[in-house]
Amino acid sequence: MSAREKDALIRVEGLSKRFGPVTVLQDVTTHFNAGEVAVIVGASGSGKSTLLRTLNQLEKHDGGRILLGGEEVGDSPRQLEALRRQVGMVFQQFNLFPHKTVLDNVTLAPRRLRGLSRAEAAEQALQLLHKVGLREHAHKYPFQLSGGQQQRVAIARALAMQPQVMLFDEPTSALDPEMVKEVLDVMKQLATSGMTMIVVTHEMGFAREVGDRVLFFDQGRIVQDAPPARFFGAQDHPRIRAFLGRVAH
Repeated sequence: MSAREKDALIRVEGLSKRFGPVTVLQDVTTHFNAGEVAVIVGASGSGKSTLLRTLNQLEKHDGGRILLGGEEVGDSPRQLEALRRQVGMVFQQFNLFPHKTVLDNVTLAPRRLRGLSRAEAAEQALQLLHKVGLREHAHKYPFQLSGGQQQRVAIARALAMQPQVMLFDEPTSALDPEMVKEVLDVMKQLATSGMTMIVVTHEMGFAREVGDRVLFFDQGRIVQDAPPARFFGAQDHPRIRAFLGRVAH
């Protein structure tokens, strides 16, 4: 193991996950360094989203280890609470509370889990909403926003916990095409600020432009882990060539 891998923010060692008789992750070993943007691509059902969900323990892995900051991730309530403070996640669906305003959606977790006062949480939330271009919508309800705006609120909500790493599970897949850019622009700003990001996406332009590494999943395994220039360049792996041929159209 190289020094860079040893000092990685997240290390994954021999990870496996099954759903009944189906093996979804097979002996996955990789690492994610602080400040990098790792983009995970592959066909539907290849294990990409399952990896993200095991990283923050929404799914329990069946074998192997996950280490965050050198500490193994466990499933005790105390360990899970500590994990969720450090790892933010943005899903395909926005999962906002429909009966709460945008501001209340963003302030809820910091008040309950980090002990911020209402005023402190609101001040932080307004700064984050400004960052994602939605400060003027703070007192609206989710149904009054477009899908792209709701997803940007979801990003602000995840950032409100001040995580060390952000996981994005196909964050633009539920959006109309004209709304995709506004969400990707926010993600690009986050990457520029130095946020550690692990992104599952079908947006190859984002992977090429923003990613430090591209990991290609196939049948629960990492087939290739390469810089974007090499991944999108003269690709000699037939499975990846076929995939890129499909998503390019």
